[in-house]
Amino acid sequence: MRFLKVLFWLLLGGLVAAFVIYNGDERVAIHLWGGLIADFSLPMLLIVVFLAGFLPMLLAYHGYRWRMRQRLAGLERALADLRAVAPSPAPVTAAEPEPAPAEPLPAPETDRA
Repeated sequence: MRFLKVLFWLLLGGLVAAFVIYNGDERVAIHLWGGLIADFSLPMLLIVVFLAGFLPMLLAYHGYRWRMRQRLAGLERALADLRAVAPSPAPVTAAEPEPAPAEPLPAPETDRA
């Protein structure tokens, strides 16, 4: 799996390098406020725009993962505390027979009229 991850990043780096090499001399003029014009190279502009969109989502993703790990760790600690506090079940012993009553109970009286 690690090999595939390294291969992916190498291919992505190669694609970015090829894009920069073949488009490095192209310039893009961006008209800003007040009549200002910014002149950027196309590859640099695309990389900056990509990172401007990608990095906030990457940070949000890692923040979400961190929060879920903290939540899971807290729940695991609570579960461990509950298991430590819960009484252990009594050991099972051989069942003793119940003693029989000494004398039988009298039958209830009924009115027969």
